[in-house]
Amino acid sequence: MEDCQILERNMRVLEMDKVLDRLAEEASMADAAEKARALKPVARRERVEALLRQTEDAHMFMARFGAPSFGQAKNMNNALTRAAMGGVLTMGELLDIGELLRVVRSLSEWRERSDAENPSALDEFFEVLSPNKYFEQRIFACIRSEEEMDDHASQALSDIRRKKRAAALSVRDRLDKMIKSPSYTKYLQDALVTIRDGRFVVPVKSEHKSEVPGLVHDTSASGATLFIEPMPVVEANNELKVLESKEKDEIDRILAELSAEAGGFADSVKDSYEAAVELNLIFAKARLAYNMRAAAPALNQEGKIYLKRARHPLLDPKKVVPITLSLGEEYDTLVITGPNTGGKTVTLKTLGLLTLMTMCGLMIPVDDGSKIALFSRVLADIGDEQSIEQSLSTFSSHMTNIISILERADRDSLILLDELGAGTDPVEGAALAMSVLMRLREQGSTVAATTHYAELKSYALDTAGVENACCEFDVATLRPTYRLLVGVPGRSNAFAISQRLGLEEAIVERARQLISDENLRFEQVVESLDKARQAAETERAEASRIRAELAASKRDAGQRLDQLNRERDKIMDAARQEARRIIDGARAESNRLIGELEDLRKQAKTQNAGELARKARAAAKSGLNAMADKADPVDKRIGGGYVLPRPLKAGDQVLIADINKEATVLTPPDSSGQALVLAGIIKTRVPVENLRLRESAGPKKQNAPRNVRGGGSNRYGVESRASRAAGPELDLRGQNADEGIMELDQFIDNAVLSGIPSVTIIHGKGTGVLREAVRQHLRRHRSIKTFRPGVYGEGEDGVTIAELK
Repeated sequence: MEDCQILERNMRVLEMDKVLDRLAEEASMADAAEKARALKPVARRERVEALLRQTEDAHMFMARFGAPSFGQAKNMNNALTRAAMGGVLTMGELLDIGELLRVVRSLSEWRERSDAENPSALDEFFEVLSPNKYFEQRIFACIRSEEEMDDHASQALSDIRRKKRAAALSVRDRLDKMIKSPSYTKYLQDALVTIRDGRFVVPVKSEHKSEVPGLVHDTSASGATLFIEPMPVVEANNELKVLESKEKDEIDRILAELSAEAGGFADSVKDSYEAAVELNLIFAKARLAYNMRAAAPALNQEGKIYLKRARHPLLDPKKVVPITLSLGEEYDTLVITGPNTGGKTVTLKTLGLLTLMTMCGLMIPVDDGSKIALFSRVLADIGDEQSIEQSLSTFSSHMTNIISILERADRDSLILLDELGAGTDPVEGAALAMSVLMRLREQGSTVAATTHYAELKSYALDTAGVENACCEFDVATLRPTYRLLVGVPGRSNAFAISQRLGLEEAIVERARQLISDENLRFEQVVESLDKARQAAETERAEASRIRAELAASKRDAGQRLDQLNRERDKIMDAARQEARRIIDGARAESNRLIGELEDLRKQAKTQNAGELARKARAAAKSGLNAMADKADPVDKRIGGGYVLPRPLKAGDQVLIADINKEATVLTPPDSSGQALVLAGIIKTRVPVENLRLRESAGPKKQNAPRNVRGGGSNRYGVESRASRAAGPELDLRGQNADEGIMELDQFIDNAVLSGIPSVTIIHGKGTGVLREAVRQHLRRHRSIKTFRPGVYGEGEDGVTIAELK
């Protein structure tokens, strides 16, 4: 009992009870909230790791799939036990059992939707859930509310209620006729039908009681009105009461039947409820972690603590200053100094509270990479616990706690001492505080203590395994910064603060002379250390800024390089596609010409014609090979023989020959023959022999539209009909499909270059082969937006009108 009370006191001192209250607020089930407030720290590493894995998995599930709903599930164990023992449950209790089953089914379905293939630490609870959709639906189908059974709960109940409604309607009809009858109206107080004791009655004036024969069921408060059930409807009312009795008996039978079913499922429903409570508690931990921006620390049992940017969970997250501290590795005792209200006590509470939270399976508000040691005891003496009733002073109260701590401290203990040795003579208090720290270190405990004593600062400087820390104070603003500085003893700042507040300098100077030389030298050393620390922090901040700028520049340069590479690849792909298109067109044209020459040779049957065909084939093959060499623009293939008409100068428009890309000259060629040009968004150096000067051309002469089929060179001339003039009309009549398609391609290209919006292709009607080939080709052509057959006056189906992009 004593150890439990000590644990409760330490949890209260470290404000663990307030954290558990916040955890309980995140739970939606009453039993889960009760379990949250009753959580106790666990020292066994395997158990704490299991609890943290559950919280982490719930946190991950919330981030990916959202939290499951626990609805309005209640603890129905008592009702289920009664049902199992043969008791009959109320409609309200059955509805609560139905809601519990609905929640159980919802939780089970949520887990199936939430990455069910991958196991999690929560599966041990999800696997206990036993959905019972049949019984759940049966409850809600039979019961409408806590007061009403559904008509269709059974066939018998449906029949009874149908008869009941018919009987009631019959009674009302008969009474309505009576109250509307002139012979009755004069005896009635009001012409209406009402109900008393479940029977239909009419209000009759008391003086006319004998005029309306029947049974008196009630009297008004004044006595002026009697509520009489007329004799003609007594039998009908009796029948209605019989039906009501049957209805009640049937409802009781249905409730007994549902209760018996509930009793049969009692054990599985109880187990499911307990699993749902555990899941609700775990997801409450995850929600609390989400609100605190918490992380799961690494665990150890070697007393090693490292808190990275730790925040006290009960302070305003927008105002709290994160602290970073370590304990238990290079040193096992931390002496924290600094002015009052500077954050020393908050640091102690943060250290102890985060340790207790971790041991309860809670994620803690620290950054990733933090470590927490598990202790069998977390013992604290924090705050002023002066007791008037026990006649204990502040010093006596602290010493009582410290004595209790010394009796229990061992190697598996975390000891937190606030203002150690305070409340008594400073010399004796400092000596006593130092002695207590020595004893705790001899017992192997991990210790963090706050103090104002300079002797303890010196002790920490001179003793291996003991380290100084301080809470920073800004003398300029007379405000604490709440930053924890490990490795630096704190300054009292009393003289500096007094001067800034207006105390005469002479008084301050005399005070300096009154303190011992040893203390003065110590304060001077601390002051120089503080200045060196501030200078180092400034340099570190500047170095961090420069590193960040260099990293940003490197990142921007990498992105720029990636952009240039993508642009280069895009230009190369476009050049390759254009080269392939030219080669394909040339190959098709040469094949057509060779075929025509072969036809001539066969017709002429002369040696000259055969020789002409062979020469044509050789020339075509040579030309195709030369064009194929240009298909890859990367390999510096440049058409030879070109000489610049004049030296290049800045601003000249040029063509980069090997990639067929227009560019602007930025600087003339240098001594190595390289000119700097701008192609699109890319600046690059290009050999001068790879550039073609684009002289400004005068306005183009527009040829008058004409029939492309007529005029021009003969059919076998060097210049094809489609290339001679880009008019809006092309006549393909008399050509086969292959010849027509080849000439159509050249015609469309010329029309696009000339800016003609639409063209007319004349192919005739004939057998329809040429027409179909033309239209199929237009469907696939990249320069054609739409096309349609001609209409009356345009040539109808003998022509096709195409709109260019």
